[in-house]
Amino acid sequence: MCSHQTSSRTAGPDAPHIVAAHPEQGWSLLCDGAIVFDDSGELSPDGRVVAPRRAVLPRATTTV
Repeated sequence: MCSHQTSSRTAGPDAPHIVAAHPEQGWSLLCDGAIVFDDSGELSPDGRVVAPRRAVLPRATTTV
């Protein structure tokens, strides 16, 4: 594991990078030990769960 902090998910040269990618399964392992899922959720090495951050789309209404 590297010295990146799991709480710093910023882009740039100090951001944790992918060390193993499994797009067919929907997840990637970062160099700091965190697992990032395609739905934007995360599982930290300490067991902390970060819920997916999905955009909520307004529901379409139908009229008859």
